[in-house]
Amino acid sequence: MVSQRSRLHRLIDAFRSQRVVLYGDLVLDRFILGSPKRISREAPVIILTFEEQRDVPGGGANALANIVSLGGTALPVAAVGDDEAGRTMLAILAARGVDVGTVVVVPGYRTVTKVRLLAGGPASQRHQVARYDIEDSLDPEGPWLANLLAAIERLAPTAGAAAISDYGYGVVSPEGVARLRAALPGGAPAVADSRFALTRLGTVDGATPNLEELAAVAGVMPRTDDAVAAAAEALRHRLGARFVVATRGSKGLTLAQAEAGAAHIPVYGTDQVADVTGAGDTVLATLTLAIAAGASPLDAAQLANLAGGIVVMKLGTATVAPEELHRAVDLAPFLHD
Repeated sequence: MVSQRSRLHRLIDAFRSQRVVLYGDLVLDRFILGSPKRISREAPVIILTFEEQRDVPGGGANALANIVSLGGTALPVAAVGDDEAGRTMLAILAARGVDVGTVVVVPGYRTVTKVRLLAGGPASQRHQVARYDIEDSLDPEGPWLANLLAAIERLAPTAGAAAISDYGYGVVSPEGVARLRAALPGGAPAVADSRFALTRLGTVDGATPNLEELAAVAGVMPRTDDAVAAAAEALRHRLGARFVVATRGSKGLTLAQAEAGAAHIPVYGTDQVADVTGAGDTVLATLTLAIAAGASPLDAAQLANLAGGIVVMKLGTATVAPEELHRAVDLAPFLHD
């Protein structure tokens, strides 16, 4: 009988041959780094001396980056604006090995950008002092939509699974989800992560809500293991899904799956979290990639939990490498040989 650790190692190695569609909203995470200079005479705020700007993929783009960093092939069904942020996004993804030829460029659309101002010196940890978001919503009847649906029809039949990353900016729709699932080859699953809109997307095969999103569906915040399991199972039934993986921060993950009951997976790592930015995107990417590689929902959730534990120990929006995931499989105390 193959041990749990051996099984997970084999799945990680199998990531290299997997193709995963990412259908969702791309977000540019922009970090402005500076060192504190003095308090302004104009207002009670810190003046920072600019040091550098770092642009990294966020939102669905972070899921794309994680699919690639883990060894898979990422197939984007997404849109950006014809602006500086959109051009930066395409260049960053291309540099990471993503074929961006199917990303729709929408005239007049402002690429969603989240700008974080971080202060700190050479001997101190950076901390966020302010953030502003540049947000826009796509016209649901705009000409961009035909190109996006054409990308679904082109890419989905070549994929082993699809990840849906819905941040509410207009790319993801019930029609798009239905077309995606219909175009995927037989048995290939679609796994959704949606900002408070999971139940409006139609039927999916799996979902990765956080506790706040689970509470929005359940009508109350589930605070115990049993309450989380019950809420996840109710959501799974409502979605017609095979499984739901509820992300619970410092309490790890809870998996609800058809005819198998609930499984609670403890958090991996320490409680010294550096940054939770983008952890949900990492979980979605790892889970979907594992399912594409033939993992059971439980094994896929185990790997997603390890990946999430790794990425929150890194500053900023980050990705996970196969070597890190292999090491976590070896070290995680709750896995068995």
